[in-house]
Amino acid sequence: MKAEDLRDLDIAGLEKKAKELNQELFNLRFQLHTGHLENNSRIGVVRKDIARVLTVLREKRGQ
Repeated sequence: MKAEDLRDLDIAGLEKKAKELNQELFNLRFQLHTGHLENNSRIGVVRKDIARVLTVLREKRGQ
């Protein structure tokens, strides 16, 4: 996911995307601890995507 694509979304869309990514991260961590996670690098990718979404969200809010 690129920041350029995220900048096209409005604030509500960014908040929804952040919520979805946080849920995915929770599921990945759960899979990691139960031993069912096949791709460990996905956790890092999702964390970075969350950071990108939150950065663009702060830019739009002006904080």
